[in-house]
Amino acid sequence: MSPHTALVVGGTSGIGLATARLLAARGVAVHIVGRGKERLDAVAATDPALVGHQADAVDGDAIRAVAEGIGKIDWLVLAASGGEGAGPLAELNLTVLRRAFDAKLWAHLATLQAVLPHLTPNGSVTLLGAVSARTGMPGTAGLAAVNGAVEALVRPLAVELAPIRVNAVSPGLVDTPWWDGLPEEARQGYFAQAAAALPVRHVATAEEVAEVVALAATNGNLTGTVLEADGGARLVTLG
Repeated sequence: MSPHTALVVGGTSGIGLATARLLAARGVAVHIVGRGKERLDAVAATDPALVGHQADAVDGDAIRAVAEGIGKIDWLVLAASGGEGAGPLAELNLTVLRRAFDAKLWAHLATLQAVLPHLTPNGSVTLLGAVSARTGMPGTAGLAAVNGAVEALVRPLAVELAPIRVNAVSPGLVDTPWWDGLPEEARQGYFAQAAAALPVRHVATAEEVAEVVALAATNGNLTGTVLEADGGARLVTLG
């Protein structure tokens, strides 16, 4: 059994849940935070080793209470996200974009502030960005702004919070519930088109990205780094 404790915020689905499962399989004591009781209950049924907590990541007081209940935390993984912010700039609803910043950037900041007093000195913080921060795909300016802001936190915080390590993982296309808003046929069609263009020739699974997140969280010599786990998406044009 590992002596370490991890807290995965946004750990009830997608990359967050895959990371929580991977760390738990390695014997880590893993706590997950999610907004919705239904998803937490579903995870409790399938993964009883994961300790669930219901809280909104933008609510610093709620996250602080979770952290206080856990005690010392070695590895904090911030996988909170939202599904908004995409679209051509001329048509982009800025109120919606503000919500996207709330759901991701402000959630990361509020959670980190709340958990920071409970992180062990040799612990780590791992943020989840996205390849949109560095690509030039039309219709993603809002997403690029949100994810670029998240990833911009890494270098200054790696110095400011040292010896606590701070890194980010920047995924590309990943087959997660983030895409559930698209009809299944449209999603599969887009994934097939994208896979043909990607150098790795496939759309990533949440488990593939989770392996990179676990590396960033647990490797004691890694800090101030954004790990690109995008299948080469930044190297090509995806329509």
